[in-house]
Amino acid sequence: MDAIELFGAVLSAWAVWLTARRRPWCWPVGLASVGVYSGIFIDAKLYSDALLQAAFAGMIVYGWLRWLKHLGSDGRVQVATLPPRQCVGHLVLGLAGALALGYAMHRWTDAALPWLDAALTAFSLVAMWWEARRYIAAWWLWIVVDVIYVGEYVYKDLLITAVLYAGFVVLAAIGLRDWRRASQTVPEA
Repeated sequence: MDAIELFGAVLSAWAVWLTARRRPWCWPVGLASVGVYSGIFIDAKLYSDALLQAAFAGMIVYGWLRWLKHLGSDGRVQVATLPPRQCVGHLVLGLAGALALGYAMHRWTDAALPWLDAALTAFSLVAMWWEARRYIAAWWLWIVVDVIYVGEYVYKDLLITAVLYAGFVVLAAIGLRDWRRASQTVPEA
């Protein structure tokens, strides 16, 4: 599994790097990475993470199409600011999703970490939605989620993936910096 995990990690890192750079090619590369990681997570009995990959596939298609409509003259996506009211609403939905999925995974599966995995899944969906909508705030949520994911993957002995997610934290910080800079130079759409 290590070679497959390494391949998935490389694809995922490449997708996040392209996202941080505001390049629309992040979406098809991301689609390939979710395909690889679906199998990895099923094998590790992290079912919420496996479901997350399926949800990511749908969000990737949506995000790609949305980004293509909001490209600047430099070929990079134009960023947007998340309205505070939407932020709160989306986070409440994330919490509700975490509780519902956590209960289902705890009750009806042999999931290894049903509550934690469900919470990370739910808030990753919120972050992915924000990313598809071009919101700078996505990077803040990715930083929080990815830090927690590092611990989960170390615990599950998915060390390559834990290192990948530590790298995601760094890439998210770079993405945050670059998207904030871009927001200073590009009017909101």
